[in-house]
Amino acid sequence: MKSFRPVLLAVFLVLAFYFVTTYMSGPSGPSWITRPAHVELTEAAGPANYDAEEQNNISVYKKALPSVVNITATAVTFDFFYGAVPQQGMGSGFVIDSEGHILTNFHVVEGARQVEVTTSDKKKYKAQSVGTDRSRDLAGIQIPHKAVPQAEIGDSKSLVVGQKVYAIGNPFGLSGTMTRGIISSIRSLKGQRGYIDEAIQTDAAINPGNSGGPLLNARGQVVGINTMILTGGVEQSAGIGFAIPINTAKAVLDDLVHLGRVRRPEIGIRTIPIGPELANELGLAADSGLLIVEVVAGSAADRAGLRAGTERAYLGNTPILIGGDLLVEIEGQAVQDQQDLSHVMQKHRSGDAVTVTIYRGKKRMDVKVVLGESRGVA
Repeated sequence: MKSFRPVLLAVFLVLAFYFVTTYMSGPSGPSWITRPAHVELTEAAGPANYDAEEQNNISVYKKALPSVVNITATAVTFDFFYGAVPQQGMGSGFVIDSEGHILTNFHVVEGARQVEVTTSDKKKYKAQSVGTDRSRDLAGIQIPHKAVPQAEIGDSKSLVVGQKVYAIGNPFGLSGTMTRGIISSIRSLKGQRGYIDEAIQTDAAINPGNSGGPLLNARGQVVGINTMILTGGVEQSAGIGFAIPINTAKAVLDDLVHLGRVRRPEIGIRTIPIGPELANELGLAADSGLLIVEVVAGSAADRAGLRAGTERAYLGNTPILIGGDLLVEIEGQAVQDQQDLSHVMQKHRSGDAVTVTIYRGKKRMDVKVVLGESRGVA
């Protein structure tokens, strides 16, 4: 009998442990666990009250969203093993008129064989390209549906650093996304395809898929077209995004939609930049500007009577012609290098009459020039 006592004691202890842990603890764990039939919540007394800032955010979103579209562009790439392979890219855009025209970035639809637009109400339409402007990274496309609400277009001329802005688009394929920030800076920017004058820098989150979408002011008006981000090697927002000012787009929209291309203005000259040292060496009347070394025959400059150099000289090892007019201003804006000249040209169209200020010898002159259409020169 004594030999069974340890066994009986062990069985007793096991049964006691099972009873305590199974029955005395309740069916689901510790004794403090409760399972009421109805959970009582502390609910809000009434509907949410939005503060003034939230109300404005909501107002901007509701106003702008119906005009914002998602764009899926399908291009064909060649794979060594599989041959022609469809490749899709996504971006954004916004409706600009009652004819179904949509403004977006050139790089969103570049090389696309097929373009599909999805509106905010989830309807899909095949779109056709109507015009592109590669250097400004702008493109116009059109859908057959004419009833999509159009965006309200603002003015980018008076934008200031610190002003609140909103971006609406399709980041990473997430349609109808709005982010908010401020204008961080307004600066000239060298893009992948050309120069953006007075580009809008913002800390509003802009990511892949936002390209071509609107940048809005606090009244829901489009003031820019989101175009690129500074990533530091990672394709996501780093708090530095850029938008093309809407006035840049407005200046070329008629050409873009009606002609399918932009008539880029030109004067028709070839020049070299002049600094104080070279100006002194050549005995010029101003210490900076663009010295005209060639006037293209039949160009706007030729018709206006601007003169090129006729005396051969060398700039380092490069032969040049000196003695021509020294261009110093266009429409009262100083022109010291090719970049300045490019900035001025971006503000005008073919056919515009501009006042060009030159020095001919020591004489300062104003010359009226009717800009021609670009043929690959200034």
